[in-house]
Amino acid sequence: MFSLVTLPSIISKYGMFNSSFAKIPPKNIEPHCTVYEPSGNKGLVYFYTYLKDLLSGTGFLEVTVLFYGYYTVDAEWISIQKYNLPLAYLLATFGYLALSLVWIIKRSVGGFKQNLVHNKDPFQSYCNKVFAGWDFCITDPNAARLKHRSLQYELQTDLEEERLKRKIADRTTKEKLRIYSLRIFINIIVIAVLSGCFYSIYRATVFSQENSNDVSNMNFQANLLVQYLPSMVITLANFIAPQIFSFLIRFEDYSPAFEIRLTLMRCVFVRLANIGVLLFSLWSQISYCATDKCNACGYNYELYPCWESEVGQEMYKLMIFDFIIILAVILFVDFPRKLLVTHCSCKPVQWCGLQEFGISDNVLEIIYGQTICWIGTFFSPLLPAIATIKYFIIFYIKKISLIHTRKPAARPIRASSSNFFFLVVLLIGLVLAFIPLGISIAHIPSSKACGPFRNFDTSWAVVPHTIDGFPTGLRQVLYGIASEAFAVPFFMVICLIMFYFIALAGAHKRVVEQLREQLVMESRDKLFLIKKITEAQRHP
Repeated sequence: MFSLVTLPSIISKYGMFNSSFAKIPPKNIEPHCTVYEPSGNKGLVYFYTYLKDLLSGTGFLEVTVLFYGYYTVDAEWISIQKYNLPLAYLLATFGYLALSLVWIIKRSVGGFKQNLVHNKDPFQSYCNKVFAGWDFCITDPNAARLKHRSLQYELQTDLEEERLKRKIADRTTKEKLRIYSLRIFINIIVIAVLSGCFYSIYRATVFSQENSNDVSNMNFQANLLVQYLPSMVITLANFIAPQIFSFLIRFEDYSPAFEIRLTLMRCVFVRLANIGVLLFSLWSQISYCATDKCNACGYNYELYPCWESEVGQEMYKLMIFDFIIILAVILFVDFPRKLLVTHCSCKPVQWCGLQEFGISDNVLEIIYGQTICWIGTFFSPLLPAIATIKYFIIFYIKKISLIHTRKPAARPIRASSSNFFFLVVLLIGLVLAFIPLGISIAHIPSSKACGPFRNFDTSWAVVPHTIDGFPTGLRQVLYGIASEAFAVPFFMVICLIMFYFIALAGAHKRVVEQLREQLVMESRDKLFLIKKITEAQRHP
């Protein structure tokens, strides 16, 4: 986004490299729809106002390259070359989403193969742990102790899973009815918790949007609190809901590995769905029109003259507040807890001990931040740069915290399956990011007062407008590719190719099974030969 959108805009606006730009006035649009007066600071400004603007993305930041509303250029000329900024803005969005999708799928393929082999033959996995699980390059006693505990936990988990499989096989009808009824009841509680989180986020977002602009009746702290209310509610929901899920999962009688996966999936759903509820709440406010003037614009122009920048500010606040919470937890919870455990010999303090370092929780935090980045980049093109700086700082702070204030987790996760699982979760976050971006680009009318798409009904309308400017032959080819006459045969060919690969995979699977059976037979033959040789040696 910086190379294709921000940098050309800066070059053209400042006339670098013999460049220029053009702004085309909107046509066939009501004049009141094109009024946009950013809440920039005028006159004497107090220091805390700049602090509030820095934390909320309003004021002087609203009119910078950080947000969508800055890019109001329709065309740029660098030397004699014309640069279509609206098209570049849209293609850059599709580009970073497509690259992310390809990278995640490529990384997931290797993990899927390893996970498939690991789950296919549990006995082979058990033998690998017993005879080849130890790393003989380990020389540090602490590292050896951690490796020993990890292997011990994995073996205990395997044995526990085998015990549960036998227990499940021996269950009576009455026991099955009891456990299934209990699981249904617990899932109803989970749905109730999720509904409560979603409703709280919706009400907080509506209240914040309706009162954040009313600065005359509140002071600096109150206004900042109102603006950050959705972010605070989302963070609170992300903290409370996983604690409830971790408590409820104990009564569902699942295997230890499945308990971890199910709890993580519920936590992932809470974190990602909370972002979706926030965007849905914003869209309900943006699309609400009660007057003819509002209907003429297609969106609530009075509260949201540049609604894309408003959405970008919410994503910006989520990113900043998540960074503040992570720092606050490390500085005001982890370090004081370390001091208490080190210097206080009280039994309650020693019983609590140090905080465990949960790899899964930290990975979910990164996936949550990456999803915010994927969604927010369209509305705030420099949000990836902020995310990069944020996680660069967090990495070293968490490294110090891990070394000095944390202890290893009592239940380490399996590296063989966790990598693939986390990539799948990241892929889910990317797919969920497609939904709000697709609705924003193709469904919701673009702002008529700001941004590169102010002359189009929607952001997607720039694509057919650009195609209409192509030569007749190329235009007919592109329209033919987009027509049903091309789509139906293409879909049939894709289905045939898919069926071919499915059949090929089935054939390969049968070959693998036959080879495995041959290996078993050869091992039996070897045992038989060894037995005969032993008998022959005993009775010459």
